[in-house]
Amino acid sequence: MGPQRIVCLTEEPTEVLYALGEQDRIVGISGFTVRPPQARKDKPKVSAFTSARIDQILALQPDMAIGFSDIQSDIAAALIKQGVEVWISNHRSVAGILDYIRRLGALVGVASKADAYADDLQRRLQAIAAQAAQLPRRPRVYFEEWDEPIITGIRWVAELVELAGGIDVFPEHSGQSLAKHRILADPGEVISRAPDIIMASWCGKKFRADALAARPGWNAIPAVRDGELHEIKSPLILQPGPAALTDGVNQIADIIQAWSRRAQAAGSR
Repeated sequence: MGPQRIVCLTEEPTEVLYALGEQDRIVGISGFTVRPPQARKDKPKVSAFTSARIDQILALQPDMAIGFSDIQSDIAAALIKQGVEVWISNHRSVAGILDYIRRLGALVGVASKADAYADDLQRRLQAIAAQAAQLPRRPRVYFEEWDEPIITGIRWVAELVELAGGIDVFPEHSGQSLAKHRILADPGEVISRAPDIIMASWCGKKFRADALAARPGWNAIPAVRDGELHEIKSPLILQPGPAALTDGVNQIADIIQAWSRRAQAAGSR
């Protein structure tokens, strides 16, 4: 039967539970939740990412709170001290997202539905990878998660870039789970790695292509020279849940496929 009154401290458990048809279990959500849109209309917002309204959460009488990452450890500790059962996942990879969906489904007693949903997502990813395998040329891709300081993309983002046919130009950084370990001390590193495409998702802040292109020396980067500067909204790619494996990777694949077509056309002239 599983927990019946769940507070979702981040967006991904909300999206998963709605996808599984188990949204009636949710009694509170994160204020940053945008997927699915219905959740914002139906559910009270009781937390941010690093803070939460503990009294409001307790008033909802939850039998479980679900969050993500060590960044929410203080919220988790406060709820545990009040007797609330808490599950904090800490996955950082595409395989981890799929496993998370399966574990969450099992936790609420709908393992078979969760397995079917995860299997479908995996098949979609395999189809994108098969399409990417046909690309005549793979672009070098730089993904920027924040601009000041410059932070490169996290592991699941880098994996989705590679799956969609791109070559992540900072593979040594993507394995670092904490953002502070993905800070570029020298922005000139991006220049030297010469990405063909730059994708950015400034964690909720609007991406400014003009500001990025104006960085000293960045006009020499092929992506800047060719206008290959693309924003992917953070709810689509920076949440380690279904959004990244659907709309997020689809947008990445569209960008890479379009670049490949242009590169092929230019090479045939």
